[in-house]
Amino acid sequence: MKKIFLVAAFSLALFSCKTSSVTATKLDRGIQTGIKGNWVISSVSYPGSEYIKVNSFQLADSKCFEGSTWKFVSNNNKGTMALTKYDCPVFSSPITWFVNTNGEFVLKILDAGEKAKKVRDGYVLQVANQTESSFQLIDRIDVGGKLTAVVYQFQRVN
Repeated sequence: MKKIFLVAAFSLALFSCKTSSVTATKLDRGIQTGIKGNWVISSVSYPGSEYIKVNSFQLADSKCFEGSTWKFVSNNNKGTMALTKYDCPVFSSPITWFVNTNGEFVLKILDAGEKAKKVRDGYVLQVANQTESSFQLIDRIDVGGKLTAVVYQFQRVN
C-alpha cells in the first residue's frame, strides 16, 4: 500500500510541474508584423570572435548565408529561405517561424511537403535592433566553453 501511495505521489509531482518552453509562450504580433516581407542577409558577424567557422542551421558555413533570401509571412507564420551565394551549397526550403513575447525568434526549416509538427529540430534566436528596413537575429553558440554571438543582419528587399 505504501508503494502505491509513493508511486501516485511521485507521478502527481512529476506531471504537475510546468515546463518553460519557448513554444509555450504567447506571440509578439508587433515584432512579427514588422518582420513580414522579403529580406536578404547582408552580413554575418561574430562580435569579438572574427576567426571562427560556424555551420549555420546545420546547412552550410555561416558566410554562405550572406546574400541569402528570406520571405516571412506573418499571418500564417510560414515563409521560404534560399542560399544563393556563389561557391556555396545551393539550398532552398519552406520554413515556419514565430516570435514569442520574450523576443525569441523560433525557426523550423522544413523539407518540401513536410508539416512543421513533424519536424523535431528547430532554432531559437534573439531578435534585435529592429527597424522598418532592417533587423538582426542573434544565435548563441558554444566556442571553447564560451558563449559567442553569431549576428545575422537582415535588410528589407523592396
